[in-house]
Amino acid sequence: MSIDASWYLAVGGIIFTIGAIGVLVRRNVLVMFMCIELMLNAVNLTFVTFARELDDIGGQVVVFFVLVVAAAEVVVGLGIIVSIFRRRAEATADDISMLKG
Repeated sequence: MSIDASWYLAVGGIIFTIGAIGVLVRRNVLVMFMCIELMLNAVNLTFVTFARELDDIGGQVVVFFVLVVAAAEVVVGLGIIVSIFRRRAEATADDISMLKG
Protein backbone atom coordinates (compact mmCIF):
# COMPACT_ATOMS: atom_id res chain seq x y z
CA MET A 1 0.00 0.00 0.00
CA SER A 2 1.50 3.30 -1.11
CA ILE A 3 0.74 6.74 0.22
CA ASP A 4 -0.45 9.23 -2.37
CA ALA A 5 1.88 12.10 -3.30
CA SER A 6 -0.70 14.68 -2.26
CA TRP A 7 -0.21 13.65 1.39
CA TYR A 8 3.53 14.29 1.16
CA LEU A 9 2.88 17.66 -0.46
CA ALA A 10 0.34 18.55 2.23
CA VAL A 11 2.80 17.66 5.00
CA GLY A 12 5.50 19.67 3.24
CA GLY A 13 3.16 22.65 2.98
CA ILE A 14 2.22 22.43 6.65
CA ILE A 15 5.87 22.18 7.73
CA PHE A 16 6.81 25.12 5.51
CA THR A 17 3.95 27.19 6.93
CA ILE A 18 5.01 26.43 10.49
CA GLY A 19 8.56 27.49 9.65
CA ALA A 20 7.44 30.70 7.93
CA ILE A 21 5.21 31.67 10.84
CA GLY A 22 8.06 30.95 13.24
CA VAL A 23 10.43 33.23 11.31
CA LEU A 24 7.88 36.03 11.15
CA VAL A 25 6.63 35.83 14.75
CA ARG A 26 9.64 34.91 16.88
CA ARG A 27 12.52 37.31 17.57
CA ASN A 28 14.96 34.81 19.08
CA VAL A 29 17.77 34.17 16.62
CA LEU A 30 18.10 30.47 17.42
CA VAL A 31 14.38 29.86 16.96
CA MET A 32 14.43 31.77 13.67
CA PHE A 33 17.42 29.70 12.59
CA MET A 34 15.60 26.45 13.36
CA CYS A 35 12.51 27.67 11.50
CA ILE A 36 14.58 28.37 8.39
CA GLU A 37 15.95 24.84 8.59
CA LEU A 38 12.39 23.57 8.93
CA MET A 39 11.42 25.44 5.78
CA LEU A 40 14.38 23.97 3.88
CA ASN A 41 13.39 20.46 4.95
CA ALA A 42 9.82 21.06 3.77
CA VAL A 43 11.14 22.09 0.36
CA ASN A 44 13.34 18.97 0.31
CA LEU A 45 10.29 16.80 0.99
CA THR A 46 8.50 18.45 -1.92
CA PHE A 47 11.44 17.93 -4.27
CA VAL A 48 11.73 14.26 -3.33
CA THR A 49 7.98 13.77 -3.78
CA PHE A 50 8.03 15.23 -7.27
CA ALA A 51 11.17 13.26 -8.15
CA ARG A 52 9.42 10.06 -7.09
CA GLU A 53 6.23 10.86 -8.95
CA LEU A 54 7.99 11.88 -12.17
CA ASP A 55 10.59 9.07 -12.00
CA ASP A 56 13.33 11.68 -12.34
CA ILE A 57 16.53 11.88 -10.34
CA GLY A 58 16.72 15.68 -10.79
CA GLY A 59 14.67 16.42 -7.69
CA GLN A 60 16.98 14.33 -5.52
CA VAL A 61 20.01 16.10 -6.97
CA VAL A 62 18.46 19.44 -6.03
CA VAL A 63 17.88 18.10 -2.50
CA PHE A 64 21.57 17.25 -2.29
CA PHE A 65 22.51 20.83 -3.20
CA VAL A 66 19.96 22.25 -0.75
CA LEU A 67 21.52 20.13 2.01
CA VAL A 68 24.98 21.45 1.09
CA VAL A 69 23.70 25.04 1.25
CA ALA A 70 21.97 24.29 4.57
CA ALA A 71 25.23 22.95 6.00
CA ALA A 72 27.04 26.13 4.93
CA GLU A 73 24.22 28.17 6.46
CA VAL A 74 24.63 26.32 9.74
CA VAL A 75 28.35 27.10 9.85
CA VAL A 76 27.97 30.81 9.08
CA GLY A 77 24.76 31.30 11.03
CA LEU A 78 25.97 29.61 14.19
CA GLY A 79 29.20 31.61 14.00
CA ILE A 80 27.21 34.84 13.97
CA ILE A 81 24.90 33.64 16.73
CA VAL A 82 27.81 32.59 18.94
CA SER A 83 29.48 35.99 18.48
CA ILE A 84 26.25 37.69 19.53
CA PHE A 85 25.86 35.43 22.58
CA ARG A 86 29.43 36.23 23.67
CA ARG A 87 28.51 39.92 23.93
CA ARG A 88 25.07 39.45 25.49
CA ALA A 89 23.29 36.82 27.54
CA GLU A 90 20.41 36.62 25.07
CA ALA A 91 20.10 37.51 21.43
CA THR A 92 17.27 38.85 19.32
CA ALA A 93 17.15 39.62 15.63
CA ASP A 94 17.58 43.33 16.42
CA ASP A 95 20.97 42.66 18.07
CA ILE A 96 22.68 41.84 14.77
CA SER A 97 23.27 45.55 14.14
CA MET A 98 25.75 45.58 17.07
CA LEU A 99 28.18 43.44 15.03
CA LYS A 100 29.08 46.41 12.83
CA GLY A 101 32.07 47.06 15.04
